[in-house]
Amino acid sequence: MKPRSASARRRSWLLSAAAAGVVAAGSLAVVGPAEAASTLGASAAQTGRYYGAAIAAGRLGDSTYTRILTTEFNSVTAENEMKWDATEPSQGRFTYTNGDRILNQGIAMGAKVRGHALLWHQQQPGWAQSLSGTALRNAAINHVTQVATHYRGKIHTWDVVNEAFADGGSGARRDSNLQRTGNDWIEAAFRAARTADPAAKLCYNDYNTDGINAKSTGIYNMVRDFKARGVPIDCVGLQSHLGTSLDSTYQANIQRFADLGVDVQITELDVQQGGNQANIYGAVTRACLAVARCTGITVWGIRDTDSWRNDNPLLFDGSGNKKAAYTSVLNALNAGGPTTPPTTPPTTPPTSPPTGPCSATVSLNSWNGGYVATVRVNAGSTAVNGWNVTVPLPAGSAITGVWNATGSGTSGTVSFRNVSYNGQIPSSGYTEFGFQGTGSGPTGSLACAA
Repeated sequence: MKPRSASARRRSWLLSAAAAGVVAAGSLAVVGPAEAASTLGASAAQTGRYYGAAIAAGRLGDSTYTRILTTEFNSVTAENEMKWDATEPSQGRFTYTNGDRILNQGIAMGAKVRGHALLWHQQQPGWAQSLSGTALRNAAINHVTQVATHYRGKIHTWDVVNEAFADGGSGARRDSNLQRTGNDWIEAAFRAARTADPAAKLCYNDYNTDGINAKSTGIYNMVRDFKARGVPIDCVGLQSHLGTSLDSTYQANIQRFADLGVDVQITELDVQQGGNQANIYGAVTRACLAVARCTGITVWGIRDTDSWRNDNPLLFDGSGNKKAAYTSVLNALNAGGPTTPPTTPPTTPPTSPPTGPCSATVSLNSWNGGYVATVRVNAGSTAVNGWNVTVPLPAGSAITGVWNATGSGTSGTVSFRNVSYNGQIPSSGYTEFGFQGTGSGPTGSLACAA
């Protein structure tokens, strides 16, 4: 978040906060007991979620900053480095240096990486601000395509469109140069992002949407329409820039989006410091844990001195010390417990290599009328030098795109063979490939030959 948009947004969340009540901690359900973990990321991982931070490439040389980052968090979001003005400063000339620094930091940590944000009415480069109509629409879709393609297969979630709805009681889209290209611009952006990076989760992100209100209902109606028409949308981001209270319908708002069949992510959490800061942080965490499809929380910065706000809204003070809010979050996460706790030890440990030369399993990211399949090819106790995976597709399913493999056929029983750079898998190692299709995707174990 850049400071130039902070003052207007701060006024907005202060108004909404003043009108809302604090969620009572006792009214929020948790998932169950768990063995306590000592860091935010590890605690969140016990529940199948992430706890992340928005980070800046320019601060990665700060030893205190990076120590907290690498110790505490299992997801990272680029604060500004992947936005339009940063990645395409002049039309058709793309630069990814700082975005790649964020990506590589996340990869080095073993963390998920959130991409923020492909299209936004703010922080557009000057050349885009001078365009309109068809010229702007074409430039915007090209931008989505080029950036998402550059990061293809490496970004966990993209904030495809950011802050496209107006504040106030209308529940309508905000006026912007992008909106004036036609009301279907958000849909077009999501379709372009899906084509460019089929494996990434695609999210709509906005602020002042923390409870059930006109703005969040406008977004809800858009998501419901998208799901009904097969527009590829996987998640909704609630920014949650909070003041001194939390809307009493916060959890209910998360739940109603989840009931549409999309994930919910708390994407930019920060809370005004004061007597209620720790309670609000804890309440937000418990609300997310109470909804199975609330998949993670990101705080917008690490230390108070890293924040775009001037009211000390984060979990660590300027010296890097943990605040009471940190303890509140950690306790809530540890109370949350795993989403699917094991009841008996598995017969075969999950880390055991397959008994044959190779095996393959598939996971799906599905939507109405289509899917993306990610296939993991596992080597057994000996190294693999070349592999072939056979996939029986359900009736009505047809493959429309393949990456990291060469496919034979598009329907029925389809086979996939390694490409030049991923045919060799060390013993007990793995590689992955993927494909996109229409209809429903395959499930379960697949046949693998080496």
